[in-house]
Amino acid sequence: MKIATAQQMRDMDRVAIQERGIPSVQLMETAARAVADAALELAAKHRKGKEGPGRAVCFCGAGNNGGDGVCTARLLLEAGLEVRAVLVGKREKMTPDCREMERRLEDLGGQLEDFNPNSPEFALWCLEADVMVDALFGIGLNTELRGNARTAVQMMNTCDIPVVAADIASGVEADTGKVLGDAVQADVTVTFSLPKAGQFLGQGGLHTGELKVADIGIPLDLILWAEENQFSSVTREDLFLPRRPRDAHKGDFGRVYILGGAVGYSGAPVLAAKAALRTGAGLVTVGVPAPVWPVAAAKLDEAMPHPLPAGKEGMLSLEAMEPVMDHLSACDVALIGPGLGRGNSASSVVRHLIRAYHGPLILDADGINALEGHMDILEARKGLITVLTPHDGEFARLGGDLSDGDRLAAARRFAEEYQCCLILKGYRTITALPDGQAFVNTTGNPGMSKGGSGDILGGMLLALMGQGLSVREAAPMAVWMHGRAGDLAAADLGEYGMLPGDLVERIPRVLRECEGRRS
Repeated sequence: MKIATAQQMRDMDRVAIQERGIPSVQLMETAARAVADAALELAAKHRKGKEGPGRAVCFCGAGNNGGDGVCTARLLLEAGLEVRAVLVGKREKMTPDCREMERRLEDLGGQLEDFNPNSPEFALWCLEADVMVDALFGIGLNTELRGNARTAVQMMNTCDIPVVAADIASGVEADTGKVLGDAVQADVTVTFSLPKAGQFLGQGGLHTGELKVADIGIPLDLILWAEENQFSSVTREDLFLPRRPRDAHKGDFGRVYILGGAVGYSGAPVLAAKAALRTGAGLVTVGVPAPVWPVAAAKLDEAMPHPLPAGKEGMLSLEAMEPVMDHLSACDVALIGPGLGRGNSASSVVRHLIRAYHGPLILDADGINALEGHMDILEARKGLITVLTPHDGEFARLGGDLSDGDRLAAARRFAEEYQCCLILKGYRTITALPDGQAFVNTTGNPGMSKGGSGDILGGMLLALMGQGLSVREAAPMAVWMHGRAGDLAAADLGEYGMLPGDLVERIPRVLRECEGRRS
């Protein structure tokens, strides 16, 4: 699903109104109808069969988003609700369309009253409402909320009454998802024409609630033009699974290699290998330090673990380089890092392999940490396929800058600079490609915040790439499937009790859900 920037939306509106001749108030009426429908649905749920017409409060700014709110108030009044439309802003700053919607509201007997946050009568009336409408700012806000606007947001957030936001929750920056001082906690957001980046990124996703995309009458060719933006969310409909030939053999589905493990960290490569197998890899070889090999061999019936030279601390020794390179020469794609540890010799082995191996390479965990202070090694892999899967802390060790809170921009900068695929893990994981294209993930839950979950993602990505999918296809797909497996585990077991291994067991269910979407 394509995601638009605020500027793209402004450009679409301008062309539709000024060049295509579509009346702006017509677009506003259509947008307000979608908001009103959502508000009526929320109000009905909130009333739960109570008698009476129901009540709605519409908080409206002075701009065109406020005009959406005033129009929504009129439509709710027409639907039989008791409605109070409140202007949170200065009347002299009202746009022409907002004024026109005020006139139409008055023609129906309604009123756009000035916001008086100190009025006990208004506060008591709000407490009896069944739904509130947030139409304060829309996508144009880029400074922190203050004054009456912030007070209105706080009222919506503390009244325990469902809120529907028009286009975007007020206080959320449209392009980054930053919360500008405070933001409406919407139950439903009705956004217009296309989703906005801020509804997925940063804290914005936490304030959006259920996201509904409304067609307000922007011509389709303008929508398609905006969809050329290189930022998307991944949905189940985007998944692509290659059809398996009837005469296939195990070698057709990838010869993949995992290098990981250390004493005390034996589970990481095991989880990665099991995930790779469950995701369809044909042959999975796992290199681990010799002291870890008995554990891996006992747990991996379907993979092929082999021991590697290790030092006293139970991590790889420098003597492991040659046997690992021998195995890498026969594999299609490699995953380096799960549970390797950060010893000097293990890190040296990793850096040597990154230089010497020219095949597709996924770096996770300590495979990433080994690059700290050695980014020239990653520079040298430009032109080769390299995927990094850091969380925010690992990303910072690589020089990634998240100080401004814009994870999307930071991920894109890194991927473009080093010509790699970056999977920046966390809430709403971002996958950034070297050409600037990026994806945001919407699956997953807090129950996945346990050691081992990232190893499973690495194994799933390894398997998909080993089966011939490009990085552009495999990386966002693996992230979505990983989160979906977590959601299935949470549904079955709860977020507290689920374990990373439970994700592995649910990978087949995720794949089965996608079986109807094959080439």
